[in-house]
Amino acid sequence: MNKVELRQNLLQQRKSMAELEWRQKSDRITENLLSSSLFTQSKTILAYFSFRQEPDLSTLFANTSYSWGFPRCVGKFLHWHQVTQYDSVTTGAYGITEPHPDNPSINPEEVDLILVPTVACDYQGYRLGYGGGYYDRLLSSPIWKDKPTIGIVFDFAYLPQLPIEPWDMRLTGICTEMEIRII
Repeated sequence: MNKVELRQNLLQQRKSMAELEWRQKSDRITENLLSSSLFTQSKTILAYFSFRQEPDLSTLFANTSYSWGFPRCVGKFLHWHQVTQYDSVTTGAYGITEPHPDNPSINPEEVDLILVPTVACDYQGYRLGYGGGYYDRLLSSPIWKDKPTIGIVFDFAYLPQLPIEPWDMRLTGICTEMEIRII
């Protein structure tokens, strides 16, 4: 199965999840993150606002012992901004919740961990995204490439192997509702 077919299949499977199941699995993912020293030892964490039934990490964002950054799509790139109040977000070009452009930017040197939304991940640490290349461009740039990354995915989309391209970037770890695995 190619990437396009696999993406469509997995997105449909994710979309068909009942809300209670989605919430319970999302809560287990956040519990697994909280059990990871990679997460708990971080100070500045880049995350995402759930979209299209991605795992919801929002229960973590109230924890003020962390500084939270969220992406804003600008052209073909992600720009990261701090969010400390929910009213400082807006709806972006793709219908995704994102920080208001006036929110303070996040300095890449301060970032300790990036939580990466995925459609699927494989056991080697590769991810299947939505096909826009935003995270591959980010993670391949010199200022971001050595930052620890954890792909966030439901267990049904954690697969033995994905089709990969030369530009696909490997993640440091994967977190599902069943486990967190550092690769």
